[in-house]
Amino acid sequence: MSSGDSGMGVASACGEALALVVRAAAFAARAHRDQRRKGRRGEPAINHGIEVARILVDEAGERDPALLAAALLHDTVEDTDTTLADIERRFGAEVAALVAQVSDDPSLPRHERRRRQLEAAAGLEVRAKRLRLADKIANVRALALDPPPGWSARRRREYVAWCRAVVDRLRGVQPALERAFDEAYERALERFRG
Repeated sequence: MSSGDSGMGVASACGEALALVVRAAAFAARAHRDQRRKGRRGEPAINHGIEVARILVDEAGERDPALLAAALLHDTVEDTDTTLADIERRFGAEVAALVAQVSDDPSLPRHERRRRQLEAAAGLEVRAKRLRLADKIANVRALALDPPPGWSARRRREYVAWCRAVVDRLRGVQPALERAFDEAYERALERFRG
């Protein structure tokens, strides 16, 4: 094998990785096309998945295409009519397994979904823990900047306290993400006191 052949293999692998992430972004955008975030601004729901992927790339240095694809897709199963079988068929078992680990059952009451997420956190696979951390960072930052109408300061404080309890069970997998969460948590509490 010549050095040129080796380079083509790397280029091909990079191209496939990029294609996976772009296809995931396009799929998630279509799946969430009519959905908005709960904040006053009502920004497009896809922005959240993009922000979670961005946090993983920019703040944690992640380059794993399956993890980034899962970040983009992580809310499709709970918030759209997408199934895990759809994710597996389109993006493979690895991406589907990551999405499955961070998807809540939307048919359950909110308190039960939160209880289950808290209980499951410590047992997640390492990459799923990183994904969950990035998701919590994005959620706490968004809540601090653009809270949903009708959410009292007390409800916002309770939500970020629950996020912190989940994150505390995820610790030890990515120090940069853990620091980013702690900073977001403190900033959110400051805003909610003000």
